Amino acid sequence: MAESPTIGELYKAKAITADDVVAAVEAYMADPTTTLFVMGEGYGLNLSEAVRSHPWSRTTVASAEASDHLKRAAVRTAILLARPEKR
Repeated sequence: MAESPTIGELYKAKAITADDVVAAVEAYMADPTTTLFVMGEGYGLNLSEAVRSHPWSRTTVASAEASDHLKRAAVRTAILLARPEKR
């Protein structure tokens, strides 16, 4: 069975918009414990798990020395590489 597509792949296929990705980053930054964020045509992503499972993103977000801009970039990277569930 093939793996489900990443958020980045869904974005390239235009199933998820840039606004969806920005909203997901904003949702995580507002509440890092967010467990369900729905975007596009019913794709659900556990934002907390997406960041936690990406080593660089997890380390960067936890760093007191990282700028807000760098933390947002790290969260965006984790989200783009995550594989959502079709709901």
